[in-house]
Amino acid sequence: MLLASGRERTPAPVQSNGRQRGGPRHLSHAPVDGPPAGGYVPAVDDDLQRLLAERACERLIVDYARLVDFGEAGRIADLFTPDGRWEGTDLVLDGREEIRAWFDRRQGLARRVSRHVCTNVGVDVVSPDEAVSRCYLVNYRHDRRGDDRTLPVPTEVPKYVGELHDRFRRTPDGWRFTHRRVEVAFLRPSSRPR
Repeated sequence: MLLASGRERTPAPVQSNGRQRGGPRHLSHAPVDGPPAGGYVPAVDDDLQRLLAERACERLIVDYARLVDFGEAGRIADLFTPDGRWEGTDLVLDGREEIRAWFDRRQGLARRVSRHVCTNVGVDVVSPDEAVSRCYLVNYRHDRRGDDRTLPVPTEVPKYVGELHDRFRRTPDGWRFTHRRVEVAFLRPSSRPR
């Protein structure tokens, strides 16, 4: 079998039960957001390392949502590399400190109740130190009035539904976001700019 890199894939040895044992692990499809610059998608040889990388990246997605939803949005910056980038519909934040400053302000909105529901998470490890992912995001949001802090709050249709496009890098401190791009596909009518 010829791989996208132009190399020939040699089949792994077969165990007595008919399953392949060991051998290289090759991506069966292109990463969801494309390969890193240069177009080369190296094989990740160790299945366990690939699974651990996928899980670490999935955990970053979950941690991000929990931090913003439960009053610790300022800590989101720690999930990014120092040169990380956050991109929204009309906002771009470059570098960990710019991300921290913006999310510190978001953390100050104690009246806001939100839940970032992330689903259909697909992480592709494109090298031992790089991964990309795409997932769906449903955002429920309600701003309470005055000093009211009671739960539950009234709900309507979600504020928006879209996708999160993420790039990750393995660092000495573990996996971190290098880039997060939020794309909105559906927007609650009362949220549309006039």
